[in-house]
Amino acid sequence: MTKKSTNFTLAISEFDTINPIITKNKKVQDISKLIFESLVNISKEGKLEPCLAKEWETTDNVTYIIRLKSGVKWSNGEYFSSEDVKYTIDKLKQADRSSVYKENVKKVREVDIIDNTTIRIILTDAVPFYEYYLNFPILSSNYYGDEDFWVTEKNKAPVTTGKFKISDVTNNTITLSKNEQWWNIENNDSIIETITINLYSSVAELYNAFKLGSIDLIATTNENYQEYIGKIGYNTKEIEGRNYTFLALNTQSKILSDINVRKAIRSTINKDAIISKVYNNTYTKAEFPISSESFLVNYTNNNSLNISDIEVKLKDAGWNLNKGQWRKVIEYQTTKLELNMVVKKDTKRVEVAKYLKESLSNQGIGINIIEASESDYQKYLEERNYDMILCETTQAIAPDLTLYFGENNLANFSNNEAKEIMSYIDNITDENELKSKFQKLYEIYNEQVPYIGIARSKIYVITNSYLFAQIDAKWYNLFYNFKDWYRN
Repeated sequence: MTKKSTNFTLAISEFDTINPIITKNKKVQDISKLIFESLVNISKEGKLEPCLAKEWETTDNVTYIIRLKSGVKWSNGEYFSSEDVKYTIDKLKQADRSSVYKENVKKVREVDIIDNTTIRIILTDAVPFYEYYLNFPILSSNYYGDEDFWVTEKNKAPVTTGKFKISDVTNNTITLSKNEQWWNIENNDSIIETITINLYSSVAELYNAFKLGSIDLIATTNENYQEYIGKIGYNTKEIEGRNYTFLALNTQSKILSDINVRKAIRSTINKDAIISKVYNNTYTKAEFPISSESFLVNYTNNNSLNISDIEVKLKDAGWNLNKGQWRKVIEYQTTKLELNMVVKKDTKRVEVAKYLKESLSNQGIGINIIEASESDYQKYLEERNYDMILCETTQAIAPDLTLYFGENNLANFSNNEAKEIMSYIDNITDENELKSKFQKLYEIYNEQVPYIGIARSKIYVITNSYLFAQIDAKWYNLFYNFKDWYRN
């Protein structure tokens, strides 16, 4: 009979502190999901779920009333309260900019304690779907007391309200054990009793330890990980990362104001070839800013390469192919179909731009690539002074599409229906209605082609072969279904 181990081993390289407010290490942020809790959780489908907060509401577009769960205890037996939430937000606002959760409270102007289980958060400006940003770990104000939060020895083992607590700390390891005080203890039925976090000075040392079987799971964005751990003895799950590469088309420019031209350009783009030749399969095809795995959108059209559609679209727009170049009389002048494409120099996107230029040129569409410095690139963005611009954004935790559909968006795109939806979408509380509106935005995005999604980064979640786990990870939480994991 196979024996199931009750211990699980993780690892952190270049460790600084387990305090999730102070740390600058993304791996600490990943692992802290097993230790600390937030006001809200985000499900693997992208839905908001109550955690330390049981409910919330807005009284206007900058004011949030949050009611906390009562009876929640810290791992030292003290009760969790509104004071802890205010304390955590205050510390986050004071934190260095490199704190991984600093952005979550950037727009918080004021935190008022209404009573022991109710707080009011007031923002400086409206933030679409701000509830999603309440997904930061809460720390205990009483535990720290009058200690200097930033340097105290208490940061070695902060108390927690989560399913695991820190039970032992050495120079090389941190040991977690089940938290008997956890408010959701009836669901803490995982076979895993203890988690050992090995601390390594370098990523290379961590990889070597994994190769030797000393670590159960690692997550990395390094596409060259096989050079360090080989190709056998483990399983890999590829999940969507946060970086989204897309082409913004200036819908107010002389040529791209015609939807048929925008659709013709989309039809030339072979995303599979870009993923293979430019990204070496380290990115995955992308279509829309919202993840294809989100509950908000059902993807219905992958906009695949369609060379035969180009001629139809351009002829419908009045263009004629002459000596391998599309031409049209515009304002009494014969105009070639030539466009400027701005891209930030010294980035992978330059290679993408060159591939796009080759693809479009082969179909008679001229492209002039402008490789812009950081400052010039920002100036192009601010002034919207381009035909097309190749962008890469880091996906926020909130499903905010202001960049794409809001005022002064990257494509100078104006659509009355999209504008109306954007004016009130973050006030919708009914899940079905919210899905309906996001689906409509997705359809407008596809039909009007103000943008062309190209690629999204990958994260590799790698587990040793003796670990039995259904990995259903997301970039914001690696440990869904953790209670069902075990190893032989």
